[in-house]
Amino acid sequence: MQKSQLPAGGTLGVDVLRRMREDVISCVLEPGAKLRFEALRSMYGVSFSTLREALSRLVVEGLVVAEGQRGFFVAPITEEDLLDITDARVVIERECIGRSIARGDADWKARIISAFHRLDRLEEAMGDELRTSADWDRLHSEFHDRLVAATDSPTFREIRHTLFERARRYRRISALVRKRPRQKSDEHRMMMEAVLSGDVELSQALVERHIREIAQNIIRNGLGIVREEEGARLP
Repeated sequence: MQKSQLPAGGTLGVDVLRRMREDVISCVLEPGAKLRFEALRSMYGVSFSTLREALSRLVVEGLVVAEGQRGFFVAPITEEDLLDITDARVVIERECIGRSIARGDADWKARIISAFHRLDRLEEAMGDELRTSADWDRLHSEFHDRLVAATDSPTFREIRHTLFERARRYRRISALVRKRPRQKSDEHRMMMEAVLSGDVELSQALVERHIREIAQNIIRNGLGIVREEEGARLP
C-alpha cells in the first residue's frame, strides 16, 4: 500500500483498516449491511475521519460500496459478483503464472517448495476439519503469492492481490457450504509440480480449475447466494 493511501491516524488507521477488512471478509460485518458511523466508532474506537479513510480504502478494494448521500454499505454477496471476480482472477492468474515461469530462477523455485510444505503440514494437521483459519489464510496466500512472485509487472501483481483478497469472502463461504472435504493439498501439489517443471499450459489450466471450483461449489451448495437485485444474505 502506498503511503498516500494509508488511512488517517498512522498506525492506528492502518490497524482499523486491517480489522475492518477482516470483519467484512469473515462476515462479522454482514453483506449488504449499512455501515453507520456511530456504531463503527463504538466498535473500533476511532474518530470519524479515520473511519471514513478506512471505508474509502475498502471501497477501492471492492469490499464496501459508497452510495452517495445514503452512505457506506458492506458489498453484497451475489452470484454475479462471484462469477465476475472468478473470471477476472482466471485471466490475471493465468497471465501471472505464465510470466513467472518465464522469469523464475532457482531461488524462486525454492521459495515455492518451502511455502508448499508449510501449507501442506498445516492442512495435514487440520485433516478433514479443514475450513479456513487465520493461519491457513496466511499460508495459503503465501503459497499462491510465491507461484507468481517472478511476474515482471507490478501492475499485474497489484491487480492480482486485490482480486485474491476480494475472493477471500467467497472462500470462507465455500468452506462453510461444502458437502465433503476438498483435497486442496493435492491441488496445490499438482500446481507446484507443473510450475516447477516449466509447463505453462498445464500450470494455467490447473490454477484456473482451482479458482473456478470455489464458484462452482458455492453455486451448487451455497443457498445463501442470491442475485443482487434481491439483496444479500448469509448461507
